[in-house]
Amino acid sequence: MNGADAQSPVIVVGAGLAGLTCALDLVRAGLPVRVLEAADEVGGRVRTDRRDGFLLDRGFQVFNTSYPQVKRRIELARLRLRPFTPGVLIHTAEGGRLRFTDPTRRPSDALALLTGKQDRGPGQGPGPLALAALGPLCALDLLAPPRLLKRLPELTTREELARWRVPDRVVDGFLRPFLAGVFLEDDLDTSSRMFHLTWRSMLRGTLTLPADGMGAVPRQLAEDLPPGCVERASPVAALSAAGVTFADGSAADARAVVVATDAAAARSLVPGLPAVATRTVTTYHHAATRSPLREPTLLLDARRRILNTCVLTEVAPTYSADGRALISTSVLGTDAPGREAALREVLAELYATGTRDWERVGSTTVAGALPAMVPPWPLSRTGRTASGVYVCGDHRATGSVQGAMASGTRTARELLADLRRP
Repeated sequence: MNGADAQSPVIVVGAGLAGLTCALDLVRAGLPVRVLEAADEVGGRVRTDRRDGFLLDRGFQVFNTSYPQVKRRIELARLRLRPFTPGVLIHTAEGGRLRFTDPTRRPSDALALLTGKQDRGPGQGPGPLALAALGPLCALDLLAPPRLLKRLPELTTREELARWRVPDRVVDGFLRPFLAGVFLEDDLDTSSRMFHLTWRSMLRGTLTLPADGMGAVPRQLAEDLPPGCVERASPVAALSAAGVTFADGSAADARAVVVATDAAAARSLVPGLPAVATRTVTTYHHAATRSPLREPTLLLDARRRILNTCVLTEVAPTYSADGRALISTSVLGTDAPGREAALREVLAELYATGTRDWERVGSTTVAGALPAMVPPWPLSRTGRTASGVYVCGDHRATGSVQGAMASGTRTARELLADLRRP
């Protein structure tokens, strides 16, 4: 706490999911709050841009309906959610296409997988014995309470899958390319505890897209705050003993300050905050006159030349204003000269169609898209810091919508408890 007047507002720096969630809890507790956002719109990394009649999410993102924070805070009907199919297609190393699906939701697809039937091309599926090894692991994650999963021994995901004796052909043929797009790393180095919680959410929830893009999620949170609470285009340059200093040199007093930015920005504002390693992803958007895959399904590459690709307009036709197909493809790292041209060749192989006439609508590199959650990775950190400032964000919890919102919730709870102390 700083020495500002008790009538001064709590200032939240950053209007991403963590900051908006924190602000909502503080407002509901009766505190005056100012949310200062440097950009022209809320959302942080969860933004949707409109370009040439298309909705372009910043990076490939999906909305999982099973997250506890989502169930508690988001009115799903307002998002007009559109579901993906409960499974993925894998372009195999042999050039075929294999469908992995949730057998509880698509029994016919599961039967094809068990018998080794490919959707297209040569090769065979992993077979029933190999897939059966996933059964006990899935049962644990589906049925066990989260508190139990959080207490499991912590290994890397690869070590954990080996401990459960999941065959390499299932790991490398399905789990590794799928999880690469989830954790933004293709070596399965992510904490096994994070894997179990993520796998649980996949089994229990539905992956969807809001009809108006992922940016609709933070916009809904912002709309539930009092009018004028969120101040856009208000970059904070530094923190002071009494509050914050803006980029133009002006200042604002605060009863308390919550820094709800990404990891790099938080560290620049809060001296002594530990560094957090992060992952970077680049997403390319292409438009085509015809859809190269007539279903709302993720397409993965067993050779791991991409993280994933998807025809977004098969999931949510509202992502295109003129009926053209919008294809999203994500890769690790940054954009570079020649990378998009090489990507077109890969996509031509994956979709079995020509891609030269596809229009490049745009590309977005998201630096620090996710924290690198390698062991040991605490699933939740306090929002309190030694300097008296509070910090929240997915880098203080888990790299997900759930993690960001849970961190904001915890930080609001801690701040309120500190204010009530005599």
